[in-house]
Amino acid sequence: MGKTIPRGTSPGRRAGRRATLLSALAAVLSACLMNVTVPAGAAEAPLSQGRTATASSSERGDLSPSAAVDGKPGTRWSSKFSDPQWLQVDLGATSTINKIVLNWEHAYATAFTIQVSDGGGQWKTIRSTTAGVDGVQTLNVSGSGRYVRLYATKRSSQYGVSLWEFQVFGTGSTKPEPSASPTKPAPSGSPTKPVPSATPTKPAPSASPTKPVPSGDPSRGPVPPGAVRVAEFVAECPFTHRLADDPIVLPGLAGASHMHSFFGNTSTDAGSTLTTLLKGNSTCSPKADLSSYWVPTLYNGDKAVEPTGTTFYYLGEGVSDSAMAKTRALPQGLRIVAGNAKATGADGTSSARWSCLHAGEVGSSKNFVNCPAGKMLESYLDFPHCWDGKNLDSADHKSHMSYPVGNACPASHPVIVPKLRMVLRYPVSGNPAAFRLASGPGYTMHGDFFNAWPEAEMERRVRDCIRPIVKCGADGTP
Repeated sequence: MGKTIPRGTSPGRRAGRRATLLSALAAVLSACLMNVTVPAGAAEAPLSQGRTATASSSERGDLSPSAAVDGKPGTRWSSKFSDPQWLQVDLGATSTINKIVLNWEHAYATAFTIQVSDGGGQWKTIRSTTAGVDGVQTLNVSGSGRYVRLYATKRSSQYGVSLWEFQVFGTGSTKPEPSASPTKPAPSGSPTKPVPSATPTKPAPSASPTKPVPSGDPSRGPVPPGAVRVAEFVAECPFTHRLADDPIVLPGLAGASHMHSFFGNTSTDAGSTLTTLLKGNSTCSPKADLSSYWVPTLYNGDKAVEPTGTTFYYLGEGVSDSAMAKTRALPQGLRIVAGNAKATGADGTSSARWSCLHAGEVGSSKNFVNCPAGKMLESYLDFPHCWDGKNLDSADHKSHMSYPVGNACPASHPVIVPKLRMVLRYPVSGNPAAFRLASGPGYTMHGDFFNAWPEAEMERRVRDCIRPIVKCGADGTP
């Protein structure tokens, strides 16, 4: 059926008007196309897209924080099943922020805040709501910061909170065009332990040591009569405190980490630096060791359990005797991370080792073991001890260090330093079903070390204990 011609308009006049309109439209389109600087339909990516993201927890390893900022509609982040939870993104530089787009999965937050920070450990709230909704939620905000955090305080369901995309817009970005949600899978019926991302929120820049590695072979102490021929010295450093801080992976961001148990230096927190550690006190024997050591807190059910045996061995292992004789002292300020908080199973992705004290029949495992009554659960963690000789840290906190290969350090990491072995003994035994780490299952065990030994004390121990292959005690003597 043809269209009705409006009253008072003849076919001829309508055709003429249509031609005029088409000509005008063509002129406008031509002018627009001449001034286009981006392809039609293109939109600038959010400031957050592809940036480093971390979270309070993850329901599973495949539901990691990075999935919420990857720009892919079929991937998502999902937290563990409790309140509160948070997701934060590092924009790489301080930015002006004017819009947040949240693309919720069905498991959304009904109450949450949007916060910003410049990295000093303080968060400023720029938007708060108790009206979270399923699907796409756009929030107009006004603020600036390098870090942007969604802090969810109330879930809409029994599950965690889950986002297909967390988009931050502002300086340099255009209007957001959130991706349409795909058909959403039903949440898992039973939660798994959280596996937080190990990707740093605020990568520490590489730092060069104040002194270059000396050339030539280092001096070596004598071998005393009757000495035990094991290259070793130790520090006993009891538990000091617990904090949700990580001065290596999340420097300056107080409360941004999972819970950690700290040993040695009593001043350690998110803002710790070599300067603050050297001014601090220590629980270590020897007192000269002002270093800080930390691991994810162990829980038995909801109760935190701290180790009563805390020995930190410095060893000459993994390389030939001739290579060991060239071991260099650990430089002050060196930061080393061992283990894998993102391990997905008791397999090759994990470097954890659990066993039972004085119960060798149980054997060792990458996951928690069932220790006989009266026996303690032990954790062993070996740190890499081949150093690149240049950097005290690296963006991923691992690239500046390496493990030996074939009884020698690789050419990329030619400097041999003492191997730190962290041995922790926890006063728990029996069925490990209720055991968990703040980072997840036992196979996510990992440790951090921030070296603050006095240079002379470290050098003496390496000279007299490691290079000549002599077993020394906490005082650095045989």
